[in-house]
Amino acid sequence: MIRVENVHKAYGRKIAVADLSLEVRPGEVFALLGANGAGKTTTIKMLVGLLMPDAGQLSIGGFDVVRQTREASHLVGYVPDQPYLYDKLTGREFLAFIADMYGMPADAAQQALDEQIARFELHEFADRLTETYSHGMKQRVVFAAAFVHRPQVVILDEPMVGLDPHSMRVVKDLLRQQAQLGTTIFMSTHILSLAEEIADRIGVFHDGRLQFVGTVDELRRTRQRDGASLEKLFLELTSPASSPRE
Repeated sequence: MIRVENVHKAYGRKIAVADLSLEVRPGEVFALLGANGAGKTTTIKMLVGLLMPDAGQLSIGGFDVVRQTREASHLVGYVPDQPYLYDKLTGREFLAFIADMYGMPADAAQQALDEQIARFELHEFADRLTETYSHGMKQRVVFAAAFVHRPQVVILDEPMVGLDPHSMRVVKDLLRQQAQLGTTIFMSTHILSLAEEIADRIGVFHDGRLQFVGTVDELRRTRQRDGASLEKLFLELTSPASSPRE
């Protein structure tokens, strides 16, 4: 469903993503792990069409993200690392705007709005201007907007930032449920416990390069570290000097 082939992106002399190749299957939860500045957000912004790669190809559902941006974007729900809303719209109006952007018929849009407002428990503030929202409230509306058009692919950049424990549980359960229904989930995170709990496979990113792709158990076997925590394995891959093998 998601294919990345030999993608390269640099900002001047700084290489953000180097020769990245990756495939994520339908119905898979894939977590891209890495420290701040590793290249995760750059990768995600290229996937959703906000940045152009310097080289290589990205496709979603068979559509080239650069040459067929509109077709690819219609398949995607996107949760950025910061929740950007229109301050002078209510949460409900913002969701209706998103549904309209995706060309949803009025009846289907209304049903989808009601579903998402209930799912993310937005009733108390859905009809207030978003300029009055807390960060966590904004994040919940952004999640609702990402799912309102029932996307085939959901791309999330640090999805748990600003969510309270209850909302985090709702999102975790939702992502696993959607994957079981065939939705592809691609998320970046530096919360290793989140990846270990819900991801089918992980990718470890360091200095713009993919160090590993596979399951956590495969990573343990590769590193010959049976029973090692994901935290220890991650540190060995990204900063070996700070985590010597025992």
